[in-house]
Amino acid sequence: MYKRLKLVLQYFQSNSESISNGICIILALVSVKLYTSFDFNCPCIPQYNKLYSLGVMIVPPIILFFLGVLVNRHTGVMMDEWMRPIGNRSKNPAVVKYLFSAMIQRALLAPMVWILVTLLDGKIFICAFSLSVDPALFSGLDVVKIMAKVPCKEDVIFTNSSFRKAVSRYVRCYSQAVGWSILLFLIVLGALGRLIKPCFDDHATSLQTRYWSNYLDVEQKLFDETCVLHARDFARKCVVQFFEDMREDTILRLPHPPFITKSREELEDEEEERLYGITKQEQVNQLLNKWYYSKPNLDVTRIAHRPRTCVTWEDREGKTLYSDV
Repeated sequence: MYKRLKLVLQYFQSNSESISNGICIILALVSVKLYTSFDFNCPCIPQYNKLYSLGVMIVPPIILFFLGVLVNRHTGVMMDEWMRPIGNRSKNPAVVKYLFSAMIQRALLAPMVWILVTLLDGKIFICAFSLSVDPALFSGLDVVKIMAKVPCKEDVIFTNSSFRKAVSRYVRCYSQAVGWSILLFLIVLGALGRLIKPCFDDHATSLQTRYWSNYLDVEQKLFDETCVLHARDFARKCVVQFFEDMREDTILRLPHPPFITKSREELEDEEEERLYGITKQEQVNQLLNKWYYSKPNLDVTRIAHRPRTCVTWEDREGKTLYSDV
């Protein structure tokens, strides 16, 4: 059991798409849990039955939908790509469309689960549409108030009466029929979409769209991680510099230990490399503005083919012992 749970967690942590799928599944389970723990009480008043029931059936799905949009990582990536200035990199409408479609599909999962559960349960549907049933189908009564009180099984009107149960069963059948019909329609629509889409879609274009949508997500993650590392080194340098400025100069003459191979200047050069030469607030702001307004071209030829240092080890006679070449 533990190994299976670990595999599931590793799958959801593997990439942002898996994480988004996991969050949507969790939201769907939360919607089911909320409904089962929600104590629905129909007002049993003709003027409010339908209004209250439809509100319970519609408002929570709207909340769950916007919550799904909010927690979906595709939302941020899509908006960043859609709203950013063109700069040196052109926008790809197909990528934005793909991200939007993925976001909507995941965000709709939890609302649809809520609606299906309410329909299959039938309590809310009975409260909403018990007034729509013709009382003549069940008895000679033709009283609107009695039909409005059908969802309230504890009402004294229905003591030792099978009328309420008959109407409830009648409306619940409609509710469950609608619920199963919607579920069947969604399943058939999804299956047809998976079967028909490859026939009308350019597979190469689809692969390119998926690749660049994943690229945008990975690029933003790497940029954020690099900014965090730079900010950490920048902050450490700033703090160390502050303390060094407060210290009085002291000269100590000590013998140089033989095991220290790097001088202070070399160590500082390594730290400077991690800062990429950006050592002032104005430079940082300029860098961030440039990243937003003018993202680099999607061409890494220069850094992929930049010259590198090759080391060759030779003995005293000039014979090659080892070479990186």
